[in-house]
Amino acid sequence: MKKIYACLLGEWVCLNDDPECVVGEKGQSPVLWWNEGAEIFFPVTRNDDMANSMYNLEYVNVFYRGKSYRIHPTLIQIVIE
Repeated sequence: MKKIYACLLGEWVCLNDDPECVVGEKGQSPVLWWNEGAEIFFPVTRNDDMANSMYNLEYVNVFYRGKSYRIHPTLIQIVIE
């Protein structure tokens, strides 16, 4: 069984525990998101006017327990049991 964990506001949570949780721009369940390539936002080219902006950093959108989060991909871990 695959479990998808994310660090949200400094606490590691299992995204699988929330049946309403969706990940990524396509709004997929955590396991489906992982199985279908784990798409993240990652701008290949950056505008000069936003070169030093957090808006240009890679991220993953996570909807968990009624709240939306925008987190860096390194804050996600996959555990296979």
